[in-house]
Amino acid sequence: MSYEKVAQDKSKAVIGTKQTMKALKSDQVSEVFVAEDAERKVTDRVVRLAEDLKTPVVYVDSMKQLGKACGIDVGAATVAIKK
Repeated sequence: MSYEKVAQDKSKAVIGTKQTMKALKSDQVSEVFVAEDAERKVTDRVVRLAEDLKTPVVYVDSMKQLGKACGIDVGAATVAIKK
């Protein structure tokens, strides 16, 4: 999976749906990671905006693993990597 890419770019990671949306709107994002086990009502807005902005969206299996890759103890529904 792409957890390794998130773990490598931890310093550039924007964690969480609200922060990811903010970064996308500011045109600061090169790639978005979305956990497939997250609630769709939480992630759909991020995916739509990323697609509208032609930002690549990568799906990963687990919120828990995505959070762990970011170095946090809780799950993360979405993570963006800054440019």
